[in-house]
Amino acid sequence: METTRHFTATAYIVNDGATALHDHERLGIRVPPGGHIDRDELPHEAAIREVYEETGLEAELVADRAGIEGPNGRSLPQPAHLLLYDINVDDAGRVGHQHVDHLYFARVPSRVIDPAGSDEVDSNDWHWYTPADLRTSDLDADVIDLGREAIDRVSESPGESGGR
Repeated sequence: METTRHFTATAYIVNDGATALHDHERLGIRVPPGGHIDRDELPHEAAIREVYEETGLEAELVADRAGIEGPNGRSLPQPAHLLLYDINVDDAGRVGHQHVDHLYFARVPSRVIDPAGSDEVDSNDWHWYTPADLRTSDLDADVIDLGREAIDRVSESPGESGGR
């Protein structure tokens, strides 16, 4: 079986010491905003777009840049993590589909969620989690760890460092 890989971008958004997650109906878990990278997008652009479509919020990425510039190249905002997710696994354990996820942390100006996309989850399906909420939640361990890391990283960052 050949494995198909899609490139995705995700952003843990943070406002006032909390991160927002939504109920993912098909997966049955809570996740941050994210989705597939379009053919004409760079990963950080897709993360910002997905945040806007899913929440209506303008995201400011908190991301390092290598600072390397050349006549035909430039540094891009670096994801906090690059993760590989198995999406479809058959009964024999063979993986048919994977997501290569560029995971970013971002600051947003508000906690008012009003999705801009036409087919996004309802704003009532979003919940804001503080570090204490994450620690006591029944969320997946990676979501708890990444949410807490995002809150710490964004809270430590003084201002724009890689957004649009």
